[in-house]
Amino acid sequence: MGPGPVDRLYVPGASRVHRLPPQTKIVAVLAFVLLVVATPRERMWAFGVYALLLAAVALLARVPFRTVARRTVIEVPFVAFAILIPFVAEGEKIGVLGLRVSEGGLWDAWNILAKGTLGVVASILLAATTEPRVLLLGIERLRMPPLLTQIAAFMLRYADVVAAELGRMRVARASRGFEARDIRATRVLARSIGALFLRSYERGERVHLAMLSRGYDGRMPVMHDAATNGTGATAAQWTAAAVLPSAAALVALAAWIAP
Repeated sequence: MGPGPVDRLYVPGASRVHRLPPQTKIVAVLAFVLLVVATPRERMWAFGVYALLLAAVALLARVPFRTVARRTVIEVPFVAFAILIPFVAEGEKIGVLGLRVSEGGLWDAWNILAKGTLGVVASILLAATTEPRVLLLGIERLRMPPLLTQIAAFMLRYADVVAAELGRMRVARASRGFEARDIRATRVLARSIGALFLRSYERGERVHLAMLSRGYDGRMPVMHDAATNGTGATAAQWTAAAVLPSAAALVALAAWIAP
């Protein structure tokens, strides 16, 4: 089986960002996002500085800007929602490009777009520089409840399995001459979704029985051993990871005290 949709988010590399322990990157991204959210929306220059900081991280990690831009498409639904806000929000109306829109709605739309986009880009860089299984190891090292990390691990693994099963079903339909041309295809597609659910459920039961027969006791041995016996992160690595949130903290502080 080739790399699944989750694994394809990772961009292989040997940069300093790639080599940082996963727990340091998770904490750094979380702190950065919280600082971005806490920044007053009226300080537009601060969000430009945040964007430059993320661009510097992308350059250091050798993650192509085209890759980052392509993956930000995931926030299109939020962009569409933000664009509608100035037209439906109440408050004082102003003219923009010949249209009457709410001034408060414009600020709300900008707030969502700026902070949401920066958060998405930060998450994209984290996923591009850290393999999914390593991310889960970092979460485990941060003392996240084991049950939650196992659920996440199974989700990552079986998202690929279900995607592969869906691909095989699509090939089977095509080999029988099926093409979804109009609304009449809805019935066939609905049956396919039901069949996919049943197959996934049955496979999950078989996998669970196989895990129990191999001594599964409620925790993943490989992840647990790596989290408890690993060397963790050094002070130098934590310091390197703290550069991004530290710079963002200075920007946020300046945004709050600036007149």
